[in-house]
Amino acid sequence: MKKDYIISNTVSFVKETLKDAEGGHDWFHILRVWNNAKQIARNENVNSFIVELGSLLHDIADSKFHNGDETIGPKVARAFLESEKVPNEIILHIENIINNISYKGGNFEQNFTSPELDVVQDADRLDAIGAVGIARCFNYGGFKNRQLYNPEIAPNLNMTKEEYKNSEAPTINHFYEKLLLLKDKMNTVSGKKIAEERHQFMENFLQQFYNEWEGNS
Repeated sequence: MKKDYIISNTVSFVKETLKDAEGGHDWFHILRVWNNAKQIARNENVNSFIVELGSLLHDIADSKFHNGDETIGPKVARAFLESEKVPNEIILHIENIINNISYKGGNFEQNFTSPELDVVQDADRLDAIGAVGIARCFNYGGFKNRQLYNPEIAPNLNMTKEEYKNSEAPTINHFYEKLLLLKDKMNTVSGKKIAEERHQFMENFLQQFYNEWEGNS
C-alpha cells in the first residue's frame, strides 16, 4: 500500500467532489482541517495515515447538504477507499471518524473513540472558531437566508440533535449554541492551546458587534 500515492489520490478526489460546495464546507475547509490535523498529530501518538485520510474525507458528503442523511458520507468514503485498495480495518476507522466527528448540538454521545478521531475532531473544531470560524458561520447563515441577529430570539442550549439540525435561528445564536462551547470540548493539548486564542477573538468580535448594533461604537 503506497500511502503517499493514496493521500494524493484522496486530495484529487475530494477537490473534484467538493468543487461546487458551499464556501464554508468546500475544499479549502478540508485543506485547513488537514493542515490543522497534521500540526496537532505531531504531538500525539497516532496513526498519521488514518489522521490524514480522516481529515480529508470527514466532510466528503456533509449531511447538512444531503437532506440530513448521515449515511452518505461514510458510504462515499468507503467506496473511494475500497477503490484505492485500502485495508478494511482502516476504512472502518475512517467511517467511525466521519460518523462521530460532528458536534450535532452538543447533546450527541459518541459511540466510538480513538486518538485519531480526537486529532481530526480538534482540527475540524478549530476551523469553526476564530476569524475563519466567524466567516464560515456568516457564510452559512447567508446560504440559509438566516437573520444576522434578532434580540427577541434567544439561543437554545438544550436542543435535541434533530432540533439542532433543523434550527433556523439567527446566525449570532450559533455562537452561543456551538462556537463558544468548542474551546472546552477540545481533546488534545495542542488543540486546546490554539483554541484559546481563537475563542478570545470571537469574544472580542461579539462585543464589537453588539456595540455597533446598539450604536455605541
